[in-house]
Amino acid sequence: MFSDSGRNWKQYRQEESIWAISGNTNADSVVYYKLQHSIKARFLRFVPLDWNPNGRIGMRIEVYGCTYKSEVIGFDGKSCLIYTFKQEPMSALKDVISLKFKAIQSDGILLHKEGKNRDRIILELVKGTLSLLINLGDYKTHSSSTQINISLGSLLDDQHWHSVLIERFNNQVNFTVDKHTHHFHAKEVFSYLDLDYELSFGGIPVSEKSGSLSRRNFHGCFENIYYNGVNVIDLARRRKSQISFVGNMSFLCLEPKVVPVTFLSSRSYLALPGISGQEEVAISFQFRTWNSEGFLVSSKVKEASGGFFIYLSDGKVKVSIHKPGKPLTDITAGIGLNNGQWHSVSFSARRNRISLIVDNDMLSSAHASIPLQIYSGDMLYFGGCPNHGNNFECKNSFGGFQGCMQLISIGNEAVDMISVQQNIFGNFSDLQIDLCSIMDRCLPNYCEHGGECSQSWNNFYCNCNNTGYEGATCHYPIYEKSCEAYKHKGNNSGFYNIDSDGSGPLGPFLVYCNMTDTTWTIIQHNNTNLTRIKSANRENPHAAFFKYSASLNQLQATINHAEHCEQEISYHCKKSRLLDKPDGLPLSWWIGRTNEIQTYWGGSLPAVQKCACGLEGRCIDSQHYCNCNADRNEWTSDTGFLSYKEHLPVTEIVVTDTDRPNSEAAFRLGPLLCRGDRAFWNSASFNTEMSYLHFPTFHGEFSADVSFFFKTTASSGMFLENLGIQDFIRIELYSPYEVIFSFDVGNGPNEVKVQSVTFLNDNQWHYVKAERNIKEASLQVDQIPQRSHAAPPDGHFRLQLNSQLFVGGTASRQKGFLGCIRSLQLNGIALDLEERAKITPGVEPGCPGHCSSYGNLCHNGGKCREKYSGFTCDCTFSAYAGPFCKKEISAYFRTGTSVIYSFQEHYTFAKNSSSHASSFYADMTLNRETITFAFRTTRTPSLLLFINSFYKEYLSVILSRNGSLQIRYKLDSHQDPDVCSINFKSMADGQLQHVKIDREKEILFVEVNQNQRMKCILSSGTEFNAIRSLILGKILENSDVDEDTMKANSQGFIGCLSSVQFNHISPLKAALQHGSTGHIIVKGRIIESNCGTLTGLDTILSETTRSFADHSGSINEREPLPHAIRSDSAIVGGVIAAVIFILLCITATAMCIYRKKSRYSKTEKRGSENEESAESALKSELSIQNTAKENQKEYF
Repeated sequence: MFSDSGRNWKQYRQEESIWAISGNTNADSVVYYKLQHSIKARFLRFVPLDWNPNGRIGMRIEVYGCTYKSEVIGFDGKSCLIYTFKQEPMSALKDVISLKFKAIQSDGILLHKEGKNRDRIILELVKGTLSLLINLGDYKTHSSSTQINISLGSLLDDQHWHSVLIERFNNQVNFTVDKHTHHFHAKEVFSYLDLDYELSFGGIPVSEKSGSLSRRNFHGCFENIYYNGVNVIDLARRRKSQISFVGNMSFLCLEPKVVPVTFLSSRSYLALPGISGQEEVAISFQFRTWNSEGFLVSSKVKEASGGFFIYLSDGKVKVSIHKPGKPLTDITAGIGLNNGQWHSVSFSARRNRISLIVDNDMLSSAHASIPLQIYSGDMLYFGGCPNHGNNFECKNSFGGFQGCMQLISIGNEAVDMISVQQNIFGNFSDLQIDLCSIMDRCLPNYCEHGGECSQSWNNFYCNCNNTGYEGATCHYPIYEKSCEAYKHKGNNSGFYNIDSDGSGPLGPFLVYCNMTDTTWTIIQHNNTNLTRIKSANRENPHAAFFKYSASLNQLQATINHAEHCEQEISYHCKKSRLLDKPDGLPLSWWIGRTNEIQTYWGGSLPAVQKCACGLEGRCIDSQHYCNCNADRNEWTSDTGFLSYKEHLPVTEIVVTDTDRPNSEAAFRLGPLLCRGDRAFWNSASFNTEMSYLHFPTFHGEFSADVSFFFKTTASSGMFLENLGIQDFIRIELYSPYEVIFSFDVGNGPNEVKVQSVTFLNDNQWHYVKAERNIKEASLQVDQIPQRSHAAPPDGHFRLQLNSQLFVGGTASRQKGFLGCIRSLQLNGIALDLEERAKITPGVEPGCPGHCSSYGNLCHNGGKCREKYSGFTCDCTFSAYAGPFCKKEISAYFRTGTSVIYSFQEHYTFAKNSSSHASSFYADMTLNRETITFAFRTTRTPSLLLFINSFYKEYLSVILSRNGSLQIRYKLDSHQDPDVCSINFKSMADGQLQHVKIDREKEILFVEVNQNQRMKCILSSGTEFNAIRSLILGKILENSDVDEDTMKANSQGFIGCLSSVQFNHISPLKAALQHGSTGHIIVKGRIIESNCGTLTGLDTILSETTRSFADHSGSINEREPLPHAIRSDSAIVGGVIAAVIFILLCITATAMCIYRKKSRYSKTEKRGSENEESAESALKSELSIQNTAKENQKEYF
């Protein structure tokens, strides 16, 4: 501890923690310690914590320092010092003000400088915090950016010296209080400031200035005031003419004789004698704390007397009056008293009236009358109760008080705390006397990303709500870094927040992720309209600015991580040129992220001043490199994609050549499109235990997070290690089912373990995330619950590393890792493992085998296919489409529509008619088949699906007249078909029905809507021989079928069919994607639909935005449509409106169907009318859905 007066001590701290040092262990050696930061003091106090158990008790200490010059001046709260400059121009380049101060009061003016128009600079202490105010006055109208108010520091009224430094270099200002500095740019402010050549310290000399009636003068001391190198206090001491005084001041620092006391823990207490026998009780004191609850004062309870208990509850002071075994009354005063400030409490009880006053404010007071005389008793307990003795002497239903008290008075007599410290008066436990060791744990604020800091005496807490981050210090992002990461968690297309730099300083922002085979990130801007320009020239150019849904830094991070980015720019022109002449001055240009003028256009390359047609040699005039440069009196255009990442996105377009007769131009800028994530699949394979990759030292002093994927077959290995002189950080696979995160920040080694119930060396990708901050360390593996280890409240917390970072091994080349590491990121920065692996023996870039971990993302029979960077789902043999084979392929069938899939060309059979059919078509003979499909209709009877053979065998799936589902197998041409009926309800109710048919020989299973399952036994046979074709809808050729199938075929199928699959064949998908080609014949008209499924809504969203990434389409050479607007708001609003409209239509249809069922239950005779009504509603609904899709397709 140190002090400049021998009183009011202050504890020396390193890294914001109390510093404890180890002495020597023998009689001869000398231990040296160098302070991390210097202190200025006249007195030092060393507190022994422990003695060497093997030696004799003794201590000798030598302290080395240097001389220190001090010029001091004291202010009494009513005075100030005025320093007047020489009447010469002030320095325009540099101003430096430095001083130290010691405050007795928590509020007061330290520095004031003002001009004629009330422009002013004020440095003021407000509730123990220093505030720098730069204001342009009341008579000027300026933007809010010209008003600056910056606050630094906390608890600066602790009667200790604090340093202030204000530096201005041109328009850059550094404001420093003690060790905390705030940098800001104040160009506009200093351009307008009009200040006098006068500085005042300690107050404002004229009461009319700066609203001084609401501001207090400074009460305390200044030391070593310097302004641009001039020692102001020395000028004042020598009574120089530049100095004038207001009020009384002295060149001494006179401090009040106040002795604070610190209650360190819940076990602390101070016991002081009361005034026994007095009819009046009077107690007063001051306290400061961060805790909202705590014991303040309690009186000893006598058997016949009432006692009192003063405590802090929810930041308020409460007094509880009681007699043994019976509470009487409570009173409350004050609010928010746990803010770390000094607060005064005055309690009095006389006869039957009690009074409580807080902060000498009568508005914060409480009074009550009680039917009891209160006595103070023989003993008063402050801060807590002793653990020994009679418990009834001290009432403590709350935890002990943790904080500081001073100016304790009992019976209007001040308590001498020095006598208490010397055990002359009262007794105590676990106290620190003559110092207040309160500290602000929210300064500096270790809550990152805008997290709100709150604190108690021992700890601080971060509120991460609405920040986009989580963890003890709001360090780790809750959003993925890219659309690629969302895709490989199985997400569909939609709007997502991404955080491009992970736990870095950039926040999350909203994008649209288009999950196709290639994942596109779509970032909109504020002007996607077609903009038409006239009357623009070089003197009066037309400039359009584009603001994106993310900042330029966020966009840059996204672009850097992407594999490819592009942005479509369309320039339509009529007698409006882009260049004055080939290789001449540009007449129109655009500006990108680098803020440089670019004269190349869509589809071209940087620095060539050409358009796409110029590179490809297809411009309408071969003498020019852009269509618009032909300067024709008709509309033409130059359109293409800008794809040079360093120049994207476009932030401004400037047009100057539209002021001639008939001259006009129009442009449209599309959204920024980026695909891929270079970091997500960046990986390296470690082939030997001796191999490793090394990178520069990892810097994560206060917060460090490491995340990566790994896969291995080895039982153990080191993932990464970084060492310091004593500190280190290490993550390793300790055993096949255990990962350990270990570290040391100077308090000794610590480790966090996560154990898995399954083996982690199964050659599948596993995810590891480790985080260490000043509050805790945590480790998570896959979806196993996170494990955490709390940091000690006092101790070292700065992680100091100096060696290289080793990945896949250690510096000692022991415990090397065998396997793959992918997507390694440290504090949001991705390490390029592949690039380093190319030049490192024993390590190879890339890592195959992604399907073993991600293959389960391929649904509905889709097959996972390996790629160098990731995988893809092959939906060739699936009835579904999309990146994960989850998009249903559906179509609406009208009267007479037929889709025919031929298993064998007819001419082949005719050509080989002499061959025995069963041997030629042996590969088309089936003992088993699996059929899945979904349908939606209101028409009965209907033929859903029909499969025939060359042997007059067939399978028909129909809806009978009553709406029951029938599966009719005829596997023997000489027998009647076997019929398996599902008749638990009518399936022609306009709802989507899912059907799965499984046959193995004579056993048939039918499942409806994944919950109704029926088993049937076939008697007509076990083999389906020489199958010929599969028909959806109506059978158009003559077929030998049973009567019920014939009736169902009379109108075929009218409704929606979806996701039809027969074994590995998807006939409906083939028809919609390829039309009448090869094995597929389409008769009539089918319309691609979504059958009204919920996944269909996702499909509409995907289709609506797919055009953003569509590179196809011809350039419109005609006049651009002025109303062809595709703004972000229009697109998003249109999508939302479409979805809402679809949901409303679905609801309306459901209500119609419900009414239909009600009517049907009343009379069967009106059934056909009801069916027609429901069918009309179904057609209307599907028609609306199809209209909502941009890519509506019809097939004939």
